[in-house]
Amino acid sequence: MKVQTIETPRLYLRSFEKEDARFAISIWNDPEMGEYLPDEAMEEIDEDYVREIEALSEDEDCCYLISELKDTHVRIGTCSFMVSDNGRTYDIAYCVHRDYWRNGYAIEAAKGMIDYAVRQGAKRITVRVNKENIASNKVVRKLGFQVTGESTYKKRGTEKNFSDYLYELQV
Repeated sequence: MKVQTIETPRLYLRSFEKEDARFAISIWNDPEMGEYLPDEAMEEIDEDYVREIEALSEDEDCCYLISELKDTHVRIGTCSFMVSDNGRTYDIAYCVHRDYWRNGYAIEAAKGMIDYAVRQGAKRITVRVNKENIASNKVVRKLGFQVTGESTYKKRGTEKNFSDYLYELQV
């Protein structure tokens, strides 16, 4: 799913392109940056996996975005949203590269997606956050989200069980 670029005070959130695959993998596959993501970090990245990530640029169900600095166009993270309930619910997600942590970019990217969703007619925004991810839990609480549920999952490729909070924001 492609959208027009979402602009925030310091960021552009633009549609994911095939050329962004290796950048996204560098975040998602890093043991520290991807610690709370559902996939295990792989020791070796094969070309089949790269092609799978490249194909996200054409995904019809999820809108994958790259966050980049407005002044330099340097990529600093990834984010996404899925639309459901006839456009009334947007489920968002975000990751920021560790080189840009603690600068407010996660809040800004999430706020940009929320504002976009509201302009599209959304009434509810949801986000799932690992219970142990202190920074991300702070982000969504600062934005006014409330915990409405919990879930557990097994991190793919491991025996680790994780627990998430389901947050909701009525808009």
